[in-house]
Amino acid sequence: MNSRLERRTKSINVLPGFLFFCVLVLLFLLVSLEPFKAYAEEPVTGVTYFDSITEDEEGFRIYYPMNVFWEPVKEELYILVGGSRMLIYSADFFPLFTIDKKKGIGSPSGLAVDTDGNLYVSQGSSAGNTRARISVFNARLIFERDIYPEGFEGDDSFVPGSLSLDKKGNLLVTGSPLGVLYMDKQGRFIDMISPEEKGEKVRVTNAAVGKDGTIYLLSDEESRVYVYDSERKFLFEFGEKGGSSGKLSRPSGVAVDDDNGLIYVSDYMRHTVNAYDKSGKFAFEFGGIGWSAGWFQYPSAICIDGEGKVLVADLFNHRVQVFKPNK
Repeated sequence: MNSRLERRTKSINVLPGFLFFCVLVLLFLLVSLEPFKAYAEEPVTGVTYFDSITEDEEGFRIYYPMNVFWEPVKEELYILVGGSRMLIYSADFFPLFTIDKKKGIGSPSGLAVDTDGNLYVSQGSSAGNTRARISVFNARLIFERDIYPEGFEGDDSFVPGSLSLDKKGNLLVTGSPLGVLYMDKQGRFIDMISPEEKGEKVRVTNAAVGKDGTIYLLSDEESRVYVYDSERKFLFEFGEKGGSSGKLSRPSGVAVDDDNGLIYVSDYMRHTVNAYDKSGKFAFEFGGIGWSAGWFQYPSAICIDGEGKVLVADLFNHRVQVFKPNK
């Protein structure tokens, strides 16, 4: 009886010590995990080279990749090469097939895909069609029709460039010196979005739309990005012309990474990519002129895939380079 009472008394005496030990362990874990929590919340501070895309489905080298586009519906990558072909790759960058002039692609320069999987490709004049146009392909990539933009000043000589779709499903089309053509998917003119500098309309060469509908218009001549809300109301601009770090010499493409809150701008003449936060503040840059992995020779376009990887069309290195954001 006494021994049983002694064991119970010892257990009661040990309990406060055990509780105190548990509290210490819990505090230790909280302190130890705090750096990991801070690391997870830190913004992206750069990128790391991941891969290069250099071949088509037949194993031939791709030459002069002019544009890259991530297709979010089927999760595929589209690459326009040499001004005459469109290459399609799976989400893990495996080459699937090529669309060329036999299937309606003659001189492509820009592309966009709507929520139904229909593909819109801007094309210049070619031997088969002397008029610049936007060609429409269905979700099976079968040609359906051509759109000849009209209803605005200069429509008779208009050559469509980059294409983007806003949240309403309307097209943003660069190519006019008056600004960016805004039209519905049937080709009906709605508006012209025209950034200005010192009272003069700015030539826009590229456009991108964020998940929230924010519109980003890029001018290579002004080395600036003009930001509009989803209703086409001007918000602010950012970017500065120059040849040093953080500045733009001849920007060629713009892409939005909504998940990390970054805007990427490829610079054709500085052979770099600049990253800005959503307020337009410069964050970091990567690249430089060179031939090895992570270096560029005249990057011509940029896009973000479904996993947040940054894909850059490296024109004269004849490849598309892939980078993963550092977190």
